[in-house]
This record gives sequence, structure tokens and C-alpha cells, in this order.
Amino acid sequence: MSKHGTIQRYTLIIEKIRSNKYPAFKTIKEFLFTQGFEISTRTIQRDIDQIRFEFGIEIKYNRIKNGYFIDEEQSINIETFLRFLEIVGTADLLAESLKDSKDRLKYITFESKGYLKGIGNLKSLLFAIKNHRRISFSHENFETGKTKKYLLEPYLLKEYQNRWYVIGIVGNLNEFRTFGIDRIENLKISDEIFSPDKKKDPLKMFENIVGLTYSINKLEEVILSFIPLQGKYIKALPLHKSQEIIADNENELVIKLRIIPNFEFEQKILMLGDRVKVIKPEWLAGEIKNILQNAMEKYRKMPYA
Repeated sequence: MSKHGTIQRYTLIIEKIRSNKYPAFKTIKEFLFTQGFEISTRTIQRDIDQIRFEFGIEIKYNRIKNGYFIDEEQSINIETFLRFLEIVGTADLLAESLKDSKDRLKYITFESKGYLKGIGNLKSLLFAIKNHRRISFSHENFETGKTKKYLLEPYLLKEYQNRWYVIGIVGNLNEFRTFGIDRIENLKISDEIFSPDKKKDPLKMFENIVGLTYSINKLEEVILSFIPLQGKYIKALPLHKSQEIIADNENELVIKLRIIPNFEFEQKILMLGDRVKVIKPEWLAGEIKNILQNAMEKYRKMPYA
């Protein structure tokens, strides 16, 4: 079977264990069968072992409840792993299709151009993070347009909207900074090793935000109301893992989020225009209202306004 099939099985096994509390081995096997995988007990056991030993997802067996569970405290970030499987699986599926016929590229289009810029640095950056190597590079600041040299202790790679970012500590600063790898030039991996601060976990910084900006505002409850049609998209593609539906009827979809509102989140709200309304918090509703009013002023003197 293809790598794509193996990746699909990994994803299904994890989803079944997470959604069905302590499923028995037989339950997992029957579920895979309903998804089109008629495979042996030995293959499923090998899949579970590979997920555990190769990817750090601690799938364990509870003898009292006679079923499997994921020890999330001992596992790597599961959402990141599932996203990784999605990317790898898609790439493998496309590669297999192109083997059959090269002209299939005519039937495929991607979201945007240029997002692969700098992706050649991913392998080097990952090596530096894993081996605690300091790195140096030049980076262009979008706001100022200036290019500056940096010495960085890298901790994490993050993907957001088809672009990759490296997060680390600059020089003697005691805080994390984020750099888009598409704006990195002259990357050099130093032989010098640094000791990561175990008290600093960049993953936690991104737990309660949408996007990249994590250093402003506070964690709070956000309530949004969507028109029914937009609500279907929001249910299919949640804004954040904390998303909870509190009303869903013919008039609106109302959701609750537990996040730190930031620039990227505001951008997502503004992109939806009149299809969404901020109910809570009041300060965020006022900010969105002011931005929309300022936008209206830009068009008020236009001949077609």
C-alpha cells in the first residue's frame, strides 16, 4: 500500500482513540474496515507502535477499561502531528497522481505564488532547533523596510497561512521573537551550542491565539455571531480549537472562543465583513466598528459612493 494509505491509517487511528474513550483493539480494527482498510491485526499493531516510537504520540493501553488512550502529557503536540500527516499525505497523493500522468498538473492550482520562498532553509533550521545550535541571518522588517542582522537561539518552527516562521531568542533579550523565513537571507548555522531555557515553552505562547502575535492583550471570552451561511463555514473550519457553539438556528450561529484577541484575529473578523458581528468583549466590538467606519470614510467621497 502507498505511503498515503499508511498516513491515512495513522490519522484514523489517532482520531478514533481521541473521539471514542478507550476503544478496544477490535473497535479500532472495525473502524478502519468501515473506512476501507481491510488489514491484519499485525499491521494495526505495527501502526500503533510506529506512531508511538517514531512520532512521539504515546498511545497506551488501559487494562482496567480494556481500551487504548493517548497520554497527551507525554506526547508531542497532537494537532501539530495531525497537520504534519495532512501535509505529507497530500504531497504523497499528488506525487502518485503525477506518476500516472504528468499533465495532471494542468488540473491543479495553489492558493498563491511565492509562499515557498525560503523553504529551502527549513531543513537547516530544524537541525539547528533540534541540536540547540545558534544561527545568524539577515532579515527584512516589513514595517520599516530595513534589513538587519540577527543572532538567534531557535526554539520552534511555525506555519501560518502557507508561510513558515522561526521563533527564538535574540542575543541577550529574554523574550521570543518571530521571523518569517521568506525574508531570511544568508542563513548560517553556528557550531556554538546554547542551553534552552526549560522554563520557556514557545508552544504555550500560541495556544490561545490565532496567528503569530502573542505579546499583547489578555486571555478572555470572545463571542461572535454569524449569518447562517457563514456559520456553516465556521463549523467546518473552526477559528480556534477552543471554539464552542452556543446557538445554532435559522437566524444565526453564535460561537464562544477562549483566546487572546490579536492583530491576526481582527484581520479574520474584518475579512468577513457584514457576515459576522462581535458580541463580546465590548472593546473588541468597538475597535472593529471604528475600523469599519474609517473604511467607509475612504469611500464616502468617491463618485459611486
